[in-house]
Amino acid sequence: MAFTQEQITKLNIQFKGIPPEEIISWAIKRAGDPVVTTNFRPYEVAILNAVVEGKKDISVIWCDTGYNTPNTYKHADDLIQRLQLNIHLYVPKQTTAYRDTIMGIPQIDDPRHVEFTEQVKLEPFRRAMDAHKPDVWFTNLRKGQTALRDSLDILSLSKDGVLKVSPFYHWSDTQLDAYLRERNLPNEHTYFDPTKVLENRECGLHS
Repeated sequence: MAFTQEQITKLNIQFKGIPPEEIISWAIKRAGDPVVTTNFRPYEVAILNAVVEGKKDISVIWCDTGYNTPNTYKHADDLIQRLQLNIHLYVPKQTTAYRDTIMGIPQIDDPRHVEFTEQVKLEPFRRAMDAHKPDVWFTNLRKGQTALRDSLDILSLSKDGVLKVSPFYHWSDTQLDAYLRERNLPNEHTYFDPTKVLENRECGLHS
């Protein structure tokens, strides 16, 4: 399912203002092996609910850093049961206890931060994508989150050529709050990403 950048640009113009459900349906009809990735951070429930409504058995990839808050783990367990998610869990090869002893959580300006990010996020993610080999990757990227994400759109291509679909890209928190209320879906606001520190810092998976 190859798209040129020109085709993607035209589709993004067409899709602006289109309901997320229609965008998801369009992508699923054209996908061979779609996946949705999640870390159960705030508003992830929206993309999970919308994509599962479009394809109930879609593979849901969760790369768990091992540093989530107790609330996030409880939220994840609730959503896995509530939405009957076809979850595929990927964790770092090193245990959190081992890493805490050897390096802890390095600050961004610490040379070890690169190795830390590779261990807890990038390597598990690459392992997941290598195992599933998706041609469509659903995400909940939204405009205004980071400078990089502001340069993307509803449709974009990953560096490996996978079509990334972010159906809520132009949605605000207020719109998502209404979406969750209408469907009686829970949200989670105590999420912690040990590799980002700052909320507007890119996580590394979408660069």
